[in-house]
This record gives sequence, C-alpha cells and structure tokens, in this order.
Amino acid sequence: MAQEAVSAGLRKAGVDRLPPYSEEAEQGVLGSVLLDANRVMDLCIEQQLVAESFYVPAHRLVYGAMLDLAREGAAIDVLTVADRLRSAGDIERMGGAVALERLVDATPTAAHAEYYIDIVRQKHLLRCIIECARETEAACFTSDESADLVLGKAEQSFLDITERQHGAVIGWKEAVNGAMAHVEHVLHTKRGIHGLSTGFLNLDRIMQGLKPGEMIVIAARPSMGKTSLAMNIAENVALGKNDPDHEQRPVGIFSLEMSHETLVLRMLCSHARVRSSGITKGFISKSDHGNLANAASLLMKAPVVMDDTGGLDIHELRARARRMRKKHGVQLIIIDYLQLLHSQEFARQGRQIETAAISGNLKAMAKELKIPVIVLSQLSRAPEQRDKLGKPRLSDLRDSGAIEQDADVVCMLRRPCRYPDDPDRDDARLAFVDVAKQRNGPTGEVALNFEEEYTRFEDRASPGVDGDDDLEPFAAGLEVDEQ
Repeated sequence: MAQEAVSAGLRKAGVDRLPPYSEEAEQGVLGSVLLDANRVMDLCIEQQLVAESFYVPAHRLVYGAMLDLAREGAAIDVLTVADRLRSAGDIERMGGAVALERLVDATPTAAHAEYYIDIVRQKHLLRCIIECARETEAACFTSDESADLVLGKAEQSFLDITERQHGAVIGWKEAVNGAMAHVEHVLHTKRGIHGLSTGFLNLDRIMQGLKPGEMIVIAARPSMGKTSLAMNIAENVALGKNDPDHEQRPVGIFSLEMSHETLVLRMLCSHARVRSSGITKGFISKSDHGNLANAASLLMKAPVVMDDTGGLDIHELRARARRMRKKHGVQLIIIDYLQLLHSQEFARQGRQIETAAISGNLKAMAKELKIPVIVLSQLSRAPEQRDKLGKPRLSDLRDSGAIEQDADVVCMLRRPCRYPDDPDRDDARLAFVDVAKQRNGPTGEVALNFEEEYTRFEDRASPGVDGDDDLEPFAAGLEVDEQ
C-alpha cells in the first residue's frame, strides 16, 4: 500500500516518524457505520473516503468490506461485515469478529460521525501530500528529465490531490440560479455572447463567443492565415473589442513556431495597417512610422503574456499555463500550434497515440483552468488531393482523430484565391471560416475579409449589404451539432 511505502521511505531517510493518522478517529468512523449505516455510510461516500483513507491495515479491510456491501445495497452491520470479510479470507487478518464488536463498544454514539470522518479525511490528505513530496524529491535526484518538466509533473500531482478532495455534487437550487444569472447577463448585453467576444461580429453570432472550459481548434493548410486569425482574436480580446462589458481581458499565448519578436512585430503592423515588408527593407513613410508608434502605445497597455519556448512537452505547457492563470489571471490561452507539442510519456508509442494524449491534455487543461483554449492545428494534404476546391473536412485534421473528438469547436480556415478552380478565386480578400463542429451550437460557414499585406482579418458584410449593423453569418445554412 501507499502508506507502507511512505513509512518505509521515511525510515530509509532516517526520519523516525510515522505518517499522520488517528487510530481513534478511524475506529470512530467504522463504529459509527456499524451503529447507523444508512446515515454514516452516505456521509463517508459524500466525503470521498476510500479504503486507502484508513492507515491501520485492519481498518482498511473493514471499510473495504463496508464499501462493497454499500455498492450492492446490502445491509451493513457486525454480522454482514464479518461474513464479507470471512468470504474474502480477511477475517483473521483484521482480528476476527470480536474486533468488530470492539469497534462498536469503542463508539458510544454515531452523532459525531461527521467529526470523525473529517479527521480521517484530513490525515489521508496529509499522507498523500507526503507521498507526492517524496516522489518529487526522488525525481529530482534520479530523473533525466528537465527541471521544468519535473516541476510541471509535481504541480500536476499536487493539483490531482486537490481535485480529488472536492466533490462534484452541486446543489440544484444553486445550479438553477447560476443558469438564470447567465441568461439575464446575455439578455442584458443583447449580444447573444456566452463567453469572450472574438472581436468578429459574424463569428460571434455563430459561435456565441469563446466559452470557458472549451477547446477551440482552428485548422488550416500552411500559409492560409491561421496564426494571423488567432493573433487578431488575441488582440481583440486583450483590447476589449466588441466585449459586452467593454473590458480588456488578459490573454496568454504559447508560440512554438515563431519568436515573440516576430509575433509582436506582426501584431504591431497589423494594428497599424503597415506593411511589414517595408520595415524589413528599412524604409517606411512618416505616416506609417506615426501609425506604428500609436499602435505600440496602445498595444503596450494590452494584458498579453507570451511564451515562445519551442518544443514544449504537454505537461510542461500545462504547468506554465497554470502559472499564467494564477499570476496574470489570463482568460484566454492560444497555442500555436498542436503538432509542435510533444509528450515524452507517449513519444515511443507512435505519433498518433502521442497526438491523442496531447489533445486530451489540452481539453483537460481548458476544463481545469475554466477558460477557453484556442489550439491551432495543421491539416493533412487530403483537401488538395480530394478535389480542386481544397475544402477541408473534420477527417483532415492531422495526426489523430482524437483532435476532432476532444475539441468542442473546430473551425476550418480556407481562402478561395489559393485555388484556381474555386468560383470565388478572383476575390483575393475573401476568407471562409467553416465552423465544422460545435458541441453546443450551430455549424456553418462565416465569411471574413483578409488583408494579406497587413495579416489582418476583418468582418465582411453580406452581399448587397452595407454597414456593420447588418453583418450576418455568410453561410449555406446553419445546422445544430448534436454531439
């Protein structure tokens, strides 16, 4: 058992101490169950007590038998517990049936069961913390992994302990009140946005904003502008563009492909509407220079946190994202891009399994941090090989079908001007964002304008309509995704 391992580790280290536990509290819990099983057993399960929560081996066996009986809906008393232990061959190991009688005699009343349960739970939590600390210490001395990766795994192990201590049961009254508060907020803003605004009215109307806990995948073939779209969304969120509360929201960016210098320069030029090629050549006009200065002054105040470390392991990325969330309060994370992430744990099992592990971790990260996570992804060559229009499908997501399964929203970006046989090829500005999957909303295509020389996306009015107030999703029918 884990507790004996901890004790052995402490003795080996020369520390003559037993892990924290309370034999009296453990006896109190078991005696209370035998006195009032219907009430106390429910309390134990609600507080997530398991057999390992008891340190004394005999107590662990008794509580394990009680849990088995509870799962079967059987009565729990001295006779049934003794019979279950006898059937499992454990009756003598825990001291015989007389030991059960002693538990009842040692517990005068079950009225204080909650107090005993809390002591047992707290002591078990302390032992789990000690175990994680010892494993982390051992990894520091023996692991060949980087210090950042060891730290990330240590943070994750401690976080797992925390998550296990909190029940998932939510009061129905509180749940209904929360839902109504959300409805009132949406109606008050009159925007139909359930999360963060992307800054694009058409995209918000089909996606209802970027929702907390969701993994949003933006996928495209190379050089279609997926990084530009993601950076435009980051800029819009950080500056509060189209935000119902007119509030700037902190954004975290993981750029595994480009350096932070390149990304910041692109964002500056995009916002100032200045060609980056002019800066590369060392010549820009006075007006362009003034526009860049104004853009720098504005973007300098934007709450953006950037990490351009390349080749990150997924556990290390999760640890860094966790610190971003805690230190800077980021409300949106963008990752550019998924195929550049690694998982040392699954690297030898093939790229498909590794990508599935990475995708699952990213979805878990979004739920853990309770914020939207935008993940950029490459597409395979299938769209170009399938037909001359190059229209992508969900099955074209590169490396693993797990990306499609884990994602809450999948957006496919394409630009007709890149395909000579496309009927819209003459419109160099036209770009389509195909919301191919949306777990909690409709699907369909949205049209945007893309100013390639400024790497900037903008809303596009429907054909024959002028003015931003009339912007609509330019789609061939919106369908609800029932996944």
